[in-house]
Amino acid sequence: MIGSFIQTIIQWYAKTPERSLDQAYRAALKIKEIEDKYFNGQKVSKEFTNYGDSVVSSFRTEVKGFLQIIKIRKAEYETSRFIGILANLVNIRPRFRDSETQLGEIDHDLLMFEQLKFVDEILAKYRVKEIYVTDNSSLSRVDSASIRNQANFSAKSRALFDFMENSSDYNERKNLSKVTDKSGVLPRSFLNTINKIKQDIDPKSVESEEAVLQRYRFSRYQTGMSIKFLLLIIIVPLLTHQVTKTFLINPIVRQYSQNHEQVIFINKDYEEEAFVELRQFEESLHFKGLIGLTPKLSLEEVETSVKQKAEEISEEYRHRGTDAIANVFADLLSVVAFGIVIVFSRREIEIVKGFLDGIVYNLSDSAKAFLIILFTDMFVGFHSPHGWEIILENTARHFGLSESRDFNFLFIATFPVILDTVLKYWIFRYLNRISPSAVATYRNMNE
Repeated sequence: MIGSFIQTIIQWYAKTPERSLDQAYRAALKIKEIEDKYFNGQKVSKEFTNYGDSVVSSFRTEVKGFLQIIKIRKAEYETSRFIGILANLVNIRPRFRDSETQLGEIDHDLLMFEQLKFVDEILAKYRVKEIYVTDNSSLSRVDSASIRNQANFSAKSRALFDFMENSSDYNERKNLSKVTDKSGVLPRSFLNTINKIKQDIDPKSVESEEAVLQRYRFSRYQTGMSIKFLLLIIIVPLLTHQVTKTFLINPIVRQYSQNHEQVIFINKDYEEEAFVELRQFEESLHFKGLIGLTPKLSLEEVETSVKQKAEEISEEYRHRGTDAIANVFADLLSVVAFGIVIVFSRREIEIVKGFLDGIVYNLSDSAKAFLIILFTDMFVGFHSPHGWEIILENTARHFGLSESRDFNFLFIATFPVILDTVLKYWIFRYLNRISPSAVATYRNMNE
């Protein structure tokens, strides 16, 4: 029975490439059907139809869903096909097949090739080159078409991106490199401020009130998406940790602990803490009896009380041990969830990068120097070893590890030094070229 079940699983997995490609092909056919029926066989865009913005936005949302299905199924197809090739390479025994079977497999491979070709054509049609979206002081790479195709992206916002792409100021600045790539005589933030003032007071400026509103809307959109994404990368790992730990990992670990009741302490630190707590409780009973706070207990009563306390302590430390083991697996799943969010949010990462660059490089020189000094004094300063000791102690307790004083001292003696070196290199390599006045302010404040 087990052999037949395993065989069924193997057969199901062997058909995964065909099944995934078929689903991607069906989604591509849906997109092609929308193009032929409503957009004269062209790409789903307002340029090829007379429909209004709301109708085109609805079609774009639908197409985006099909494109997401295509990408996922194609990735599944490529992964399963690769694993299948490796499995065939491991199995070196030749397979003798008749000519009809070979011809059937050739026809099947040709069909899959045609489907894959059609899927790639659809994907290529909606894959556009990346552009640069600028703010006052930094540039971030954003895929404009993917932003326009969002389900909740309104017609007003799409008009905003059309304005940003077609404006003369944007076309002049979009070919510039990143803010840290080139250096100049004056700080880049100073030059950006001068350029903005010149543009505001220039009587020949063609920037209209609508253009200013569009710029404000774009800035608001960038800020809103950045805040949402930052909250997402915080909430998703925490929620994954709590849910998996509560409903999946804790029941398994507790069941194992109940089947192995002889295991109470998972490290020596827990054992020593339990013995100290039990000894203090016993001494407290004798002390209270001697000074008359409680009735004097006989040896049997003291032993009974100590035994009850020992059971309570053992249950408490068994719970601590199971909780620490559950933390290990829950944290691993949280890291996986965090990685998944990062992998599938490349566009949002670019937007957040531009948003954070705009905040950091638009700070005043004194604010930059203050933040640098605050960071260095907190993590690599004179009092930082005490903070690192607390962090290492809580980390070891979180994972149920025995605290090693040698490891703590070695870590404190090396990691802050490396961190300080990296920070000094960043100041010398980047900040000194971008904002020399901030570096001078930092040195004066630090002295």
